[in-house]
Amino acid sequence: MMKPAGNGELRPDAYGRDLLAELPILARAAEVTTRVLFNLDSGDMQPSHWVDLAREVHSALGDERFDGVVVVHGTDTMAYSASALALMLGPLPRPVVLTGAQRPLTDLPTDARQNLVDAVFAATLPVPEVCVAFASRVLRGARAFKRDARALAAFESPSCPPLVELGVDVRIGAHVCRAAPALAPFDPRIEPRVLAVRVFPGLDPDLVRGALRVGVKGLLLEAYGTGNLPRLGGSLIPALEEARARGVPVMIVSQCPRGFVDMRRYEGGAAAAAAGAISGGDMTREAALAKMMIGLGRYGASAELRSWLERDVVGERDSDA
Repeated sequence: MMKPAGNGELRPDAYGRDLLAELPILARAAEVTTRVLFNLDSGDMQPSHWVDLAREVHSALGDERFDGVVVVHGTDTMAYSASALALMLGPLPRPVVLTGAQRPLTDLPTDARQNLVDAVFAATLPVPEVCVAFASRVLRGARAFKRDARALAAFESPSCPPLVELGVDVRIGAHVCRAAPALAPFDPRIEPRVLAVRVFPGLDPDLVRGALRVGVKGLLLEAYGTGNLPRLGGSLIPALEEARARGVPVMIVSQCPRGFVDMRRYEGGAAAAAAGAISGGDMTREAALAKMMIGLGRYGASAELRSWLERDVVGERDSDA
């Protein structure tokens, strides 16, 4: 939770208030138990926090008293945390719902109250996935990204329709994942030394090669369109070949919110594939980054890693993309 400071800046609240006292309507949706895990601006979230959060959620999901878990989270990195939670936990027996707000709970008006009520309600629904509840929609966590810094409908999921739409009626999508029969054992392994680079005209390939030489363990490239990369002036292909020689996996995602990577479509993409780059399909950059970190932690730079990156694990990518 955030609150305005004296100079107008938003800072983490001390979380002294009882959510049920602030929002008594929550008690009508569910019996709620609260716990404070972190009290920090979400801009300060790190992969180590993902591990701690995932461990806590895993423990709660293993407790049959709980029908679901709600995570109150800052919006700036919510999509990263949602993707990391989804991929670290794997298929779920019950829902995990992240929510937050564009305006603090203490403000009038605020979207925090409705988002919290929606999240608690969504955690009681048959939607056994990591989700983001925002602006009367429940999105697949590993498909969501923050699209707007000012609007209340801050999150979007262009490649996956909402799991739930909350209006006069509650509409649950037919594409919601089936509940897992059991929760997988918790695996905390993660490799945070991954670099994401947005490709742009003028990007010096030596900067990418320099990162390889100082210990980057994985590389995510946000390429043009369907995965195209420069291959003449400023070609990144030699950098990809060096990455392969150093055992550093490279994954390609698109800069476009819609569509997917098809590395056969243009010569630059085909050259990247020939240099060993892996297609990220239609994954968001948030999901691809989390998947690379988690995959490297579990499998290292191996053929098993490539197989894990290329397949759909929790609905984060279309298996045909």
